[in-house]
Amino acid sequence: MPLQSQSTAPGPADPLNVERTHVHAIYDQIAPHFSQTRYKPWPIVQHYLESRRPGSIGLDIGCGNGKYLSVNPEVYILGSDRSSKLVDLACSEKAVGKSRFADVGVADGIDAPFVDSRFDFAISIAVVHHFATPGRRVEAVKSILRALRPGGTALVYVWALEQKNSRRGWDEGHAQDVMVPWVTEKDGMRTVVERYYHLYKRGEIESDAALAGGRVVEGGYERDNWWVIIERGEDFR
Repeated sequence: MPLQSQSTAPGPADPLNVERTHVHAIYDQIAPHFSQTRYKPWPIVQHYLESRRPGSIGLDIGCGNGKYLSVNPEVYILGSDRSSKLVDLACSEKAVGKSRFADVGVADGIDAPFVDSRFDFAISIAVVHHFATPGRRVEAVKSILRALRPGGTALVYVWALEQKNSRRGWDEGHAQDVMVPWVTEKDGMRTVVERYYHLYKRGEIESDAALAGGRVVEGGYERDNWWVIIERGEDFR
């Protein structure tokens, strides 16, 4: 994968501008190359989707090129992504067409136009870590929970700080807010752009879930990511 060394992100005085400049604009710019590296479902995500009850209605928030939309053809999934270029790829690559019941559109992870309490399940894979403040990350999780009906669950993945055995080499003591480069080459020209990430330390995504009004059902570590399955808490509002 074309990820190289990374630099510490400055404190986001304007978090919305950080997200516009170092997340939204970057994914639109790198969408075709990024999509080429995203084709195989991760095992836990695949298992979660395949275990959903036939006829269930779910969300893929931050669906990218749509690789998860067709994992379980017995459920209906509405995919969304902030990048219109990735949404275009999800359609043009027929990720939607591989499932009998799937659709995709452009939507923000916090201000998504989903009907409250309507969905049986949701996934949000490698998305929440792109929000540039603690409060916005909690709001992103809360937005996912708000869409779930009582008893519904959501699977959320975020990049881990603890990656000492990966090529990135992050671990405890490193900065948690970083700019991660994406490198492309075309016609002998090398282009490097930087994406904003918040690296989650152990227990942090569980804390965000609780602050959002959720309850962690299950969780763990996979592929340099922390993951949790969450549902609404009894006092969710």
